Amino acid sequence: MTYRLKTFDDLSLGQRATFSKTITEADVSLFVAVTGDVNPLHVDEEFARRTLFGTRIAHGLLSASLFSTLMGMFLPGIGAIYRSQTLEFLRPVRLGDTLTAVFEVDELDPEANLIGLATRIENQRGEVVIQGRAGASLLRGLRDPE
Repeated sequence: MTYRLKTFDDLSLGQRATFSKTITEADVSLFVAVTGDVNPLHVDEEFARRTLFGTRIAHGLLSASLFSTLMGMFLPGIGAIYRSQTLEFLRPVRLGDTLTAVFEVDELDPEANLIGLATRIENQRGEVVIQGRAGASLLRGLRDPE
């Protein structure tokens, strides 16, 4: 398959991209399988019911992982190198919540190969559940296949 690398010419200040996903039981189970994080707040309804959340909540990094899809597939997209990400967890995410991750380009420095992005994730009610900043750079060319 042929891929076209994004360039700084493809980007502009204020450019935005979004990606949405509903968090399911299967997502939590797969995240547990990958990470080994079996914190009862995420996997034991009886335990979670006794917490301030009143029910199980999704792992914060499961929710934040939507940023990876935005970075690698949408903005900047193919050829993006994820350099940094800050995260502030503001609200819990419950199974069944539909999340929308948002990236907005707020810094472009082709000389330094730097892209700055304001990042956030909102739930289906428009409440921000995670916010932060990301830094990226771009691959510069591909080697010919051997």
